[in-house]
Amino acid sequence: MDPDAPRKRATAADVARLEHVQRTVMSVLVGTTIFHLSVGLVIGAFFIDDSERVAQVGLCLLGGAFGVLAVAAAYAIHRKSLTPTRAATALAVGAVPAVIGLYVVYR
Repeated sequence: MDPDAPRKRATAADVARLEHVQRTVMSVLVGTTIFHLSVGLVIGAFFIDDSERVAQVGLCLLGGAFGVLAVAAAYAIHRKSLTPTRAATALAVGAVPAVIGLYVVYR
């Protein structure tokens, strides 16, 4: 820090770039954390005895629901409205762990 050369003030463009980076980092953190929860629930379904099929399916469906919430949270952080196209994307991407889990459970 040099008292003879103070820092220049941040411009509006600098603040906008910083906010964009902050939103991106936050959405990645939130999305990956919730998505890991989703995958963890689906993996937990594999370790339940096959005689408890309802519990296995329930965990897979909960994992899919949390996957959809992960994608929706990322959209919310970026302040993007949930149009039908984005909602379909959120359902498709978020349901991937559930679909894979249900395939393996019923195989």
